[in-house]
Amino acid sequence: MADEKEEDKKVVAPAGVLPIKLVVVIVVGVLLLGIGGAIAFMSLTKGHDKPESGDVAADSSHDAPKEAAGHSEKGGASANGAPGPIFDLDPFVVNLADPDDVHYLKVNVKLELDRPETVETLTARMPQVRDAVLILLSSKDSASIRTAQGKLQLREDLILKTNSLLPKGGVRGAYFTEFIVQ
Repeated sequence: MADEKEEDKKVVAPAGVLPIKLVVVIVVGVLLLGIGGAIAFMSLTKGHDKPESGDVAADSSHDAPKEAAGHSEKGGASANGAPGPIFDLDPFVVNLADPDDVHYLKVNVKLELDRPETVETLTARMPQVRDAVLILLSSKDSASIRTAQGKLQLREDLILKTNSLLPKGGVRGAYFTEFIVQ
């Protein structure tokens, strides 16, 4: 009787064959490593494709908005170098125009004005200004505004758009005091 049990054990576990549990653990481990590697590769390479095309577009149109807005190369400083009046816009939180993913932009913008009288004009047209800024911000994709060039282009677009709403213009600079893309 004891000899039969020993013979059964020998038949059940022949030498040189891996146990089925060990094979399952190895296969699952390899699959998890492959899936993790694929996800990491896709997330790392996805962000590198879009900024290059955004940089080209930003470079080609970078000079035109500056000239149209009458913006100086000194970043909004007046001829004597003194900063103009600063006008605070309420914070903006918008959905970005990414086709595949959902990204948000939270931004605080301060506008530098040419003269103090522009504050009254800007306050009177606040609904139009906020609407224009919201539409401009929500038309951007996250890849284009994550780069420094993209932020500079967005700043120039804000100045141009805001000046187009004011009868005599008057916005010479735009400054981001908070800029979060998620």
